[in-house]
Amino acid sequence: MRLNIRKINNYSYYSIIKDYTNLNGKRTTKIFEKLGNQDQVEERFGKTDTINKIKEYINELNNEDKETLLRREFNPNKRISPGVKRQFNVGYLFLQKLYYQLKLNEVCDEIQSKYKFQFDLNEILSYLVYSRIIYPSSKLETFKQCQNFIEQPKFKLHDEYRALSYIAENMDFIQESLFNNSKNVIDRNSSVIYYDCTNYFFDIDIEDDLRRYGISKEHRPNPIVGMGLFMDGDGLPLSCNIYPGNQNEQKTLIPEETKIVNNFKLDNTKMILCTDAGLASDEIKKFNIKDNRAFVITQSLKKLKDEYKTQVFDKSDWRIPNDLKNVYNLEDIENNDSLKEKYYETLFYKIIQTETKSVKQDLIVTFCFKYFDYNRNIRNNQIERAKKSIETNNVTRKGKNQNDYRRFIDSLNSTDNGEVAENTTYSINEDLIKEESKYDGYYALTTNLVGDVNEIFKIVKGRWEIEESFRIMKSDFLARPVNLSREDRIKAHFMTCFISLFIYRLLEKKLDYKYTTSQILNTLRNMNMIEQKGLGFEPIYERTTITDDLHGIFNFNTDLEILSYKKMKKIFNTNF
Repeated sequence: MRLNIRKINNYSYYSIIKDYTNLNGKRTTKIFEKLGNQDQVEERFGKTDTINKIKEYINELNNEDKETLLRREFNPNKRISPGVKRQFNVGYLFLQKLYYQLKLNEVCDEIQSKYKFQFDLNEILSYLVYSRIIYPSSKLETFKQCQNFIEQPKFKLHDEYRALSYIAENMDFIQESLFNNSKNVIDRNSSVIYYDCTNYFFDIDIEDDLRRYGISKEHRPNPIVGMGLFMDGDGLPLSCNIYPGNQNEQKTLIPEETKIVNNFKLDNTKMILCTDAGLASDEIKKFNIKDNRAFVITQSLKKLKDEYKTQVFDKSDWRIPNDLKNVYNLEDIENNDSLKEKYYETLFYKIIQTETKSVKQDLIVTFCFKYFDYNRNIRNNQIERAKKSIETNNVTRKGKNQNDYRRFIDSLNSTDNGEVAENTTYSINEDLIKEESKYDGYYALTTNLVGDVNEIFKIVKGRWEIEESFRIMKSDFLARPVNLSREDRIKAHFMTCFISLFIYRLLEKKLDYKYTTSQILNTLRNMNMIEQKGLGFEPIYERTTITDDLHGIFNFNTDLEILSYKKMKKIFNTNF
């Protein structure tokens, strides 16, 4: 600290200033203490040898310990400066570490060298990714929210929109590079790949080439865009594709699977495709029985041929995993209370050989009494809702979805003479209830794999991860509705969502899946600091086991009582 004398209109004003280097590397100053004008200084330090006495006082301040000095920095009567931002988020620093470990900065540099544009693509993409996880919002709001990060972005709003076009144009290259680079960060399990599709709605009424009216997963009456997502055997995203909302999702799998096999060089990899019944076409199965590939695909029992249904509902010849000797009769167990209690949570299975037009396959059917009761209870609750709806005359439309209780309501329009007319009578469809109840407790899949049934069941259990990924993108990352209209920018939006999902799920894995999504995201979003000008940054978040784990995994700490500018810059440098 040093003395500063400022003259205004022949009057001298004295203050003690402190030099420091801010995060931008610039030397700057702040006023530590205002001493006042000449009269005030002479009254405090005396009229003789005034300057030397002030310097002695400054030396005493410089020799004080930091804790004492910190207490003297703050004036309880002084208001904070207007328009000065003091609070910043540091939770993104852990995402930044992963972003640079995945060498996405080098990917951006390669794209930038190809097109020779002037803005910094790496800065824009990285902040779009951090913001999608920390501050999910529209692109305009994202630009504003980026100012909350401790490292202030330098790009302009129009640069952000321009960058989206280049991201969209290089989606395949980005995904290929992300996969290859990720193998240096974590082992990739490509022996099993999962594929599923979802769609995202837009708050518009008019279609275009990409945003089309189709069957919305969320039952919205808006144009939609479809997304197909591949995931590896460990729950990490592999690739994504974007397609028009009216396109059949079955048509997307083979071209995209071919693309990742070629681009990711998985030609000689033994690979098992696992997907749901909506993608169980003969063409897809035929494609996945060649070149070291296989399939495990869920099967709708309702769509089976009658000859196979007869075998499915036969109560005899059921087995239990890990028990190769015994066979069981479900009817015997069902009629014996003690046996039913004993086997209530047991998974029974049987294997039935079936075939499609081109593929011979095994139909593996499972049954569980606990699952039977679960299905029955769900439907009984829906039936009660349907009855109440009829009693209160609150029937609005015919339900089609499997979870919609209104599917059990029948309507009949007639006059008193039995002719079709405007009078409507509602009743419960008992035939539908009887038909649906036949499938309670059952689950089925088809596969061309031969071997341990437990391994096949293990593969199927992994499907929940891809549903979880869709939920995270929609609910936690607010990927929809999308406030963009140009096709290239829409695709770029989903590309940034995909990268964000990958980085987040990689973070989950590094945290050993010990915490829920809400716990991790809330922690990152609340890791804020206040700048104490001239001193550094003071954490204002709660230290928890999650923050301790994050600091331990990434080998830096933001939970010190105060972090100097030098210390904070050192953290930045270790992330790059």
